[in-house]
Amino acid sequence: MNYDDLWKLDHEHVMQTYGRQPVAFVRGDGARLWDSEGKEYLDFLSGLATVSLGHAHPEVADAIADQARTLLHVSNLYLNDQQPKLAERLDLLLTSATGTAGQVFFANSGAESNECAIKLARRHGQANGGPERFHVVSAYNSFHGRTLTTLAATGQPQKQETFQPLPTGFRQVEFADIDALRAAMDERVCAVLLEPVQGEGGVQAAPPGYLEAVRALCDEREALLVLDEVQTGLGRTGKWFGFEHSGDVRPDIVTMAKALGNGMPIGACWARRDVAAAFKPGDHATTFGGQPLAARAALTVLDVMERENAPGRAEQRGKQLMQELAAIPEVVDVRGLGLLVAAELAEGIAAASVASACLGAGLVVNAVTPTSLRFAPPLLVTEAEIDRGVAILREVVRGVA
Repeated sequence: MNYDDLWKLDHEHVMQTYGRQPVAFVRGDGARLWDSEGKEYLDFLSGLATVSLGHAHPEVADAIADQARTLLHVSNLYLNDQQPKLAERLDLLLTSATGTAGQVFFANSGAESNECAIKLARRHGQANGGPERFHVVSAYNSFHGRTLTTLAATGQPQKQETFQPLPTGFRQVEFADIDALRAAMDERVCAVLLEPVQGEGGVQAAPPGYLEAVRALCDEREALLVLDEVQTGLGRTGKWFGFEHSGDVRPDIVTMAKALGNGMPIGACWARRDVAAAFKPGDHATTFGGQPLAARAALTVLDVMERENAPGRAEQRGKQLMQELAAIPEVVDVRGLGLLVAAELAEGIAAASVASACLGAGLVVNAVTPTSLRFAPPLLVTEAEIDRGVAILREVVRGVA
């Protein structure tokens, strides 16, 4: 079907909740995409940092096909032979990063992983501090999901207005302001929920010393530290987890999703063993979470990431990307970690216009704020592909400016 046919089908039968760009992608390979008209694109967005190893990675595709022919799904009322293996792998990664062993709950998305984290934090808080200890503090400009609960935790009032009243027990403070956080943490607070890098908030990384100070404050107030690594986790920032760029942080709960399945819907919530023990059978559940197909895909993704040293590659290519972006005259600032990068454009240049023009020129990026573009190419992106992508942007910006 051509684009016009697909557009008509979409507008007739799909709820119009997305401001879609005028393109329909039908095929991918590594960092490349092709649309319904046969045009080729360089993908520097990776499905919003999701297609971590690139499109149609052959090992992941083969694993999914093999598992689909073997066992697609069974209820979580029973064990399957993939979920425990994946839980062990993720626990080993986080034990190495935190020095503490934990346990994992599997979900289908980042929002669901954060929903699990919030429920677990409340269960733990009320069990250890009484019925009023259920409040969660997060940061302005954060993004934790679009369920009613994760939307209440998200520090973007413009996204919340339409859906009031939201669940109670959530409050926001300025990101990286430890004094504001301290003032907000009364005896009702069970947890602090933060992103090591605010991805949807404009690729804003926690400044040096901030997460360490939050950890110390949580210890002082007997609250849990929950880190949302949905966008930053599993190699994206140049380390396995974004919090590893800080010092002694040791989160109590960590959520993951995007990169874990290379496009297969899967999320995970890891918690220290004593915190995870707050959940009892029946407290939380999901039909599809941790099913054999998704777990097999994720195990293969981790195999490839470890073999290819995906965090190291992200660090190396991220430095190249940031250096080349900074050399564009119309780019006034570059920020980020690894291959999660934002380029701030000169005054008077609208990021949305540049992103749209880039799409027309065969480069997929997005306007993460009105004045900045976000770049999140696959972790296995090549040096030549970085050169090509930046060259496209350079020509586009020159024309828009």
